[in-house]
Amino acid sequence: MRANYKTVNLYGESEFVIQKSRFLSFVKRVETEQEALDFIQDIKKSHHTATHNCSAYIIGEHDQIQKANDDGEPSGTAGFPILEVLKKQQLKDTVIVVTRYFGGIKLGGGGLIRAYGKAASEGIAATGVVERKLHTLVKTSIDYTWLGKVENEVRQSDYPLKEIVYEEDVELFLYVPEEDQGIFQEWMMELTNGQAVIATTGHKFLEFDI
Repeated sequence: MRANYKTVNLYGESEFVIQKSRFLSFVKRVETEQEALDFIQDIKKSHHTATHNCSAYIIGEHDQIQKANDDGEPSGTAGFPILEVLKKQQLKDTVIVVTRYFGGIKLGGGGLIRAYGKAASEGIAATGVVERKLHTLVKTSIDYTWLGKVENEVRQSDYPLKEIVYEEDVELFLYVPEEDQGIFQEWMMELTNGQAVIATTGHKFLEFDI
């Protein structure tokens, strides 16, 4: 299972004009290639009168699926620059479609590469980037005599508190980064003089804005 990686927020879009040509960027987070293809088709249907709907996507833990499509623009001037922006920003599970409405002035190969690269970058900026970090959901069981001290320390810590369950003992459920498991256990044992009972109950990715 992957640990930490960067991707975009769920969806975003942007628009700018160069030499009377409109460039619209549509950005989405996807988990499968089929989701990416469906998204591209949806944009093409919505903008079927556009001159071009160029696209690129990167999917997979090891970026094993990478595709780019120039959609009628000169080879290597549209899809490839979009893909390069994704790679440069180290984004995973992301698809971008850049729709162009031609304004009558040709941009040339270099101009197209710059325009599509800019469109991809602005689309990503408008969407926002997050880091997804794998956390373990940890259950910490303590006697009620420790509750005030432990809860106060937990709420001041960097470990997100999911919930507190009041049973025979108090059970605090916290999200702990994978790399902090040992540190967390040592900290909790120190707080409770070794009386806490700690167990792993699951895993979840938490997202943090970059």
